[in-house]
Amino acid sequence: MSFSQAYSSGASLPPYGQSSGSGLGQSYAAGSSEAARPPSYKTVLLGDASVGKSSLVVRFVKNTFSDTMETTIGAAFFTQALQVDGRTVKFEIWDTAGQERFSSLAPMYYRGAAAAIVVYDQSNMASFDRAQVWVQQLQLSGNSNIVIALAANKMDLPHKQVDLHLGRQYAEENGLLFIETSAKTGQNVQQLFSMIARRLPEKPVGAQGLGGGVHTIKLTDEPAVQRQAGGLASKFACCGGNS
Repeated sequence: MSFSQAYSSGASLPPYGQSSGSGLGQSYAAGSSEAARPPSYKTVLLGDASVGKSSLVVRFVKNTFSDTMETTIGAAFFTQALQVDGRTVKFEIWDTAGQERFSSLAPMYYRGAAAAIVVYDQSNMASFDRAQVWVQQLQLSGNSNIVIALAANKMDLPHKQVDLHLGRQYAEENGLLFIETSAKTGQNVQQLFSMIARRLPEKPVGAQGLGGGVHTIKLTDEPAVQRQAGGLASKFACCGGNS
């Protein structure tokens, strides 16, 4: 499986987090020493389709939001650096597809991850039930050092099916970080990644992600022998309301 990198040449990002330069990720000057680069931590987003995973990561990386966020097909990869408590932490973020047909591929993305964000939609009880399944999978993955955060997304919506105390209680019982978020308004999105960064070790342990930039993977229903090597695409099939 190959990867493609997408860059927005000359596009400058808003003064949000520590991302700068081209594309969605942190850029480094050519020839900069490896020692000068911040440590990288593989982070995976898990949760049902349409709970707002992509919207959360795009809000964190670009500080933007769209009501017509495209559904992730396979997975998308982002990088973003963040300064917390005097140190710089570089997140290498895998935004996974939430559709059931891709759920069996999730272990490929959370294997070796330093952190995981499990997202549910506060207006959808089924998404909270599914979030608990993801947490159980992570706990059984054998990575005892992984930092897991439970994000109760879409706090901006007036009508909720999942009481906040249910999410908080579940997080406390399972040793998870917990926070309410809204990708639409941006509320608590920066705080979500900051609280994870504070829990991460000074030096990454285990396998980490790719280099800088943005990568997308297309996974189709075609037999593997019919797919061309290097044939990639990404996140297409429109859906809205991923606040």
